[in-house]
Amino acid sequence: MVRPYSLDLRERVIAAADAGQSCRSVADRFGVSISSVVKWRQRARATGSPAAKRMGGKRPVLLAGRRAWILQRVKMKPDVSIRALVAELAEEGTIASYGAMWTFLHRQGLSHKKKPARPRTGPSRRRSAPRPLEKTSASD
Repeated sequence: MVRPYSLDLRERVIAAADAGQSCRSVADRFGVSISSVVKWRQRARATGSPAAKRMGGKRPVLLAGRRAWILQRVKMKPDVSIRALVAELAEEGTIASYGAMWTFLHRQGLSHKKKPARPRTGPSRRRSAPRPLEKTSASD
């Protein structure tokens, strides 16, 4: 990932723009884009500093507030699909994506299989074991 521009450059750009130069001429002078000048000025007005926001880190989990409900629902019906969980949450008023639900379940240590939670079926009783091939000799 690309690093943000230095705070020193940002402050010099803001100072030049505040001195009365146009954003276009300031951008040409310092070798940055016009939109960067505009955005840095907006950020400086809003927060008092043109400093870049923090990069990286963990995002908060969207479904953390609904953890108990989701785990209870999966416990009640282990073969519920992820799409069904998303739809039920939407009915409850919490909008989430399929990916967010999958990530939540994965972080909880739950693997969500496509097959329902029941014993697998055995081979069909009609099916008989394959017959061995008859050997033919070349000397016959």
